[in-house]
Amino acid sequence: MQPMIRPAGTGRSLIDRMVGVATLKQPVFTDIRRDVDATGQALAVVAIAAIAAGIGAIGSPQPGMIWQVAMAVVGWIVFSLVAFFIGSLFASKSESVTLGQVLRLIGFAQTPKILGVLAIVPLLGWIPAMIAAVWFLVVAIMALREAFNVPTGTAAIIGVLSLAVVFVVNVVLGTIFHITGGILHWLF
Repeated sequence: MQPMIRPAGTGRSLIDRMVGVATLKQPVFTDIRRDVDATGQALAVVAIAAIAAGIGAIGSPQPGMIWQVAMAVVGWIVFSLVAFFIGSLFASKSESVTLGQVLRLIGFAQTPKILGVLAIVPLLGWIPAMIAAVWFLVVAIMALREAFNVPTGTAAIIGVLSLAVVFVVNVVLGTIFHITGGILHWLF
C-alpha cells in the first residue's frame, strides 16, 4: 500500500497551515479555528513574520529585532482582542466565538508578511512589502470571516473597525509615552 501524500496546505504542520492560509484554503482556516493546540503555531507565525520584516529592514532606522518581535506579538494580541470584542457584536448569537480562535486565525494571517524579508532589496524592496501588506489584509479578512462565521463584507468591516480602534490606541499611547511605531508597527 502506498503512503498517502497530501498536497501542501492540507496538513496540520506549521508549514502546511501557513501554505493553506496563504493560499486561502477554507478548510485550513476551519481546522485552525477548531484546534486549540494551534495557538503556539500562531505565535510562531507572528514571530517568523516579525523576524523576516526585521531582516528586510536591515540598514533602515527600524528598531532592533527583539523590539520588532515584541511589538509584533503585542500588536497581534491587541488587534485580536479588539477584533474579538467588535466581531462579537456582529456574530450570530448562536455562534460561540472564543478569543483563542481569533488569536489563532489572526496569527496565521501574518503568513504573507514573511515576504517582508525581501524589503532588503535596494530600490525595489518596497514592492514585496506592499504585496505582503495587501495579501495580509485579504488573509486577515478571511480569518475574521471564519472566526465569526459572517459574510466577507462584514468581516472586512470588523477588520477596519478593529484597525481604527488599534490606531487610536496607538496614537494615544505614542503621545503619552513618546514612542513611535508602537503596537501598530506589526501591521506593516
